[in-house]
Amino acid sequence: MSQERKNCIVVLGPTASGKTALGVGLAHAFGGEVVSADSRQVYRGLDIGSGKDLAEYAVDGRPVRYHLIDVVDLIREFSVFDYQRLFYEAFQGLVSGNVLPVVVGGTGLYLEAVLKGYRMVEAPENSELRGELSALSDEELEARLRTLKPDLHNVTDLRDRERTVRAIEIAEHSLGHMPAPGPELRPLILGTRWEREVLHKRIAQRLKERLDAGLLEEVEGLLAGGVDIEKLRSLGLEYRFVADYLDGTIKNRNDLFQKLNGAIRNFAKRQETWFRRMERNGAEITWISEGELGTALRIAAAEFPERVSEDVSQA
Repeated sequence: MSQERKNCIVVLGPTASGKTALGVGLAHAFGGEVVSADSRQVYRGLDIGSGKDLAEYAVDGRPVRYHLIDVVDLIREFSVFDYQRLFYEAFQGLVSGNVLPVVVGGTGLYLEAVLKGYRMVEAPENSELRGELSALSDEELEARLRTLKPDLHNVTDLRDRERTVRAIEIAEHSLGHMPAPGPELRPLILGTRWEREVLHKRIAQRLKERLDAGLLEEVEGLLAGGVDIEKLRSLGLEYRFVADYLDGTIKNRNDLFQKLNGAIRNFAKRQETWFRRMERNGAEITWISEGELGTALRIAAAEFPERVSEDVSQA
């Protein structure tokens, strides 16, 4: 990675680790704006379950602007390609205006797509290729995709035959249509870290708060508005388990809480595994114990001295 001065901050960490509060605090202190890296917060209507927590985007009554939240309707599919394209637009707009981008999120694939500059293309449908692939078994499709993409990380493409076919279609098209590189990110990467038991308590407490805030009613409203229940299940975690509760697959609210709480814990563990792999692959992550803002401010001030305000210098 280039040794030039850093041009953005990235705040990552597992779910319920305080990323949003930390990112908003940094953006406020350094004259920045938040760019979300969350695969569910892009959707309109997924508010409580995705943890948008839009009330957090303010410090001392002063709003902090955010990007890539509520940018697409649920009837649309939204891919990592879509995210990267919108991210580059937001990033370049902020940098050109001398505004510090503060990237905040826990979707590892989205983060790596922009940090590593994945070269992705918009591939049209190929009816001839689709006809050829229709004769293959699921196992043969997976083998073909892995041949095209030996470093395949997005295994969700293997859970659905249609998605696997589309992934092959994109990979085949990419062979002869390499896009121009995107803007170079030179990030200060900060990670939020908690003791495992403390994080588990935070996950349980946040889940209780979301249920009390109307998570069930949010999902009921989405279903009543015409969103397909399988679409909700595909969004995972809160939306999958609440959908199962509402259709009777999960029998009572206590079982819903216990099953969902366990699933969120496992998800947090997978996120931490992804971030460790990022470090093994060269990402320099400075871990902030319990997402403590004062520590993060001091670290960031050393990288962005020209942006240090009086409030930061006293932190």
